[in-house]
Amino acid sequence: MASHAPQPLALPRRLLGATGMSVSCLGLGTVKIGRNEGVKYPAGFALPDDQQVRELLSLSRELGINLIDTAPAYGSSEERLGQLLTNRQDWVICSKAGEEFVDGKSFFNFSAAHVRRSIERSAQRLRTNYLDLVLVHSDGNDEDIILRTDCFEALTRCREEGLIRAFGMSTKTVAGGRLAVEGSDVVMVTYHPGATEDGEVIDLAYARGKGVLIKKALNSGHALSSGADPVKANMEFIFSKPGVNAIIVGTINPVHLRQNVEAAVAAAC
Repeated sequence: MASHAPQPLALPRRLLGATGMSVSCLGLGTVKIGRNEGVKYPAGFALPDDQQVRELLSLSRELGINLIDTAPAYGSSEERLGQLLTNRQDWVICSKAGEEFVDGKSFFNFSAAHVRRSIERSAQRLRTNYLDLVLVHSDGNDEDIILRTDCFEALTRCREEGLIRAFGMSTKTVAGGRLAVEGSDVVMVTYHPGATEDGEVIDLAYARGKGVLIKKALNSGHALSSGADPVKANMEFIFSKPGVNAIIVGTINPVHLRQNVEAAVAAAC
């Protein structure tokens, strides 16, 4: 008798530009495991407990996710991942530098000294001796950060020393995105049917062989209230764009995680 057991999902992996890293086309964003204050999601939420985080990480690996996104500005996210993430070698860990979140408020520091301290602290919190990818966590002044601070120089040195494998910027402007493509390995941009301005940044990155990660693919959860299947529609739209390597989606709901992976598999294959 033929088995009717569900077939395992085959989440595609793609090379992240010229970094040599192969990443699942869907990455797990982890702001929700460390911070529920001052976020822009449509509804409030409680932080998951350790067992819930363990189960979420285990399910992510089971579904084929190997890319995980965190940041110092995500509250306790880095520390919790350091405590609960197993098999470090199986994960591509992306963290950030430049933004800090303290006592309910963000502040920014893009100096070389701060960037290096931030990277060293992130590695310590994550219990690893290197970070796969570090993105500059922009305050919106992308061009000033790239052109008028020594942030990229510090990141280049950290890459040369093996503290990080690659670096880039999570941008907020098209002009900044174009500069980031020219001066780094990876760019993270906002792109979905309601925000297409960064399409030209993706085109440039594709032409230059640079990595592209997509943030806010579901408009920080607001897209979920529109259309019959906004997850499927948005992922199909994003993955139809040449040059996109992976979408980062944050969730602490196992059902939503599985649905996101199913939509990514259908859209990216």
